[in-house]
Amino acid sequence: LDLKLRPERRNAVKVLLLLDVGGSMEDHVRICEELFSAARSEFRQLEHFYFHNFIYETVWKDNRRRQSERIKTTELLRTFNGDYRVIFVGDAAMSPYEIVQPGGSVEHFNEEAGSVWMQRMTAHFPHLVWLNPEPEERWDWTPSIRLTQELIGNRMFPLTLGGLDRAMVALRRKRINEGSR
Repeated sequence: LDLKLRPERRNAVKVLLLLDVGGSMEDHVRICEELFSAARSEFRQLEHFYFHNFIYETVWKDNRRRQSERIKTTELLRTFNGDYRVIFVGDAAMSPYEIVQPGGSVEHFNEEAGSVWMQRMTAHFPHLVWLNPEPEERWDWTPSIRLTQELIGNRMFPLTLGGLDRAMVALRRKRINEGSR
């Protein structure tokens, strides 16, 4: 008997997972925890960060220390190259003011609009999608969801099995503007 043992294969794709926490996302904690657990076991190179509502000048690694241990988004852009697949997870439900206006954040005064930060993210990371736990049929009724979709090249997908499949296909594409809903 000649046994040849092979190490377990894990996906070599580099993933940056950005999770919206707090507020309206409280209703989706369980499904987000399941997604995070599955991603952690699937991807060898997985980095995660948290944000609230939209991407601004800082993110954080530990939600319990979100006020004291923030990481500058510019540092994120310097540290992780464009080879990373970026997955935002959030309901994108907020006032459009939070996206398009300096000072729009509900937690702090942001000198630059969230849309500016998202444009930096999409320019740096051509492989970027957004997973939304809200049912897709509700998206058209929420202006901030439509605005977010426009900013990310219509690469928003529902946080369902079918939506995950579509998101993975979109992540394999080379440019962010090639995606469609």
